[in-house]
Amino acid sequence: MPKTLLEKIVFTVVMAAIMVYGMIVYNVALATGGVTNATFGMALHEMPIMVPVAFVLEFFVVEKLATALAFTFIHPTDRPQFITYAISLMIVCIMCPVMSLVATVLFKESSFGTWVHTFGCNFPMALCWQMFYCGLLSRFIFRAIFRRGEQNAR
Repeated sequence: MPKTLLEKIVFTVVMAAIMVYGMIVYNVALATGGVTNATFGMALHEMPIMVPVAFVLEFFVVEKLATALAFTFIHPTDRPQFITYAISLMIVCIMCPVMSLVATVLFKESSFGTWVHTFGCNFPMALCWQMFYCGLLSRFIFRAIFRRGEQNAR
């Protein structure tokens, strides 16, 4: 996984873009009553705003906090994939309410009730999207971009 600053930046951009796009598609579908072909295009309109917000939050604040929280219930000696899952879980637990708040303020009626409703609707989807699709796809793309000569080690 990412080891250098450039790798961390690229990984975070890829993860943020995929995660944000999936969540915007979901929220557009909720707002319009279902998924149509147009839903995927409509979701692109919020990307220039939400991806940079997600990147900045994740890169500068959330990853460190999520890692610290994950290591309160997992140990450095645990299997690497369980460490990855624990950190991913904590990232969703932090990012989902924050990004729901940002989306509520920017795109909806700004009220506490609207934010709670948005967060409540988004959390199950964000968790599933991250754990089953986005995280796997982001790591696959990262490994495709940054091949480290693993074949040479064999």
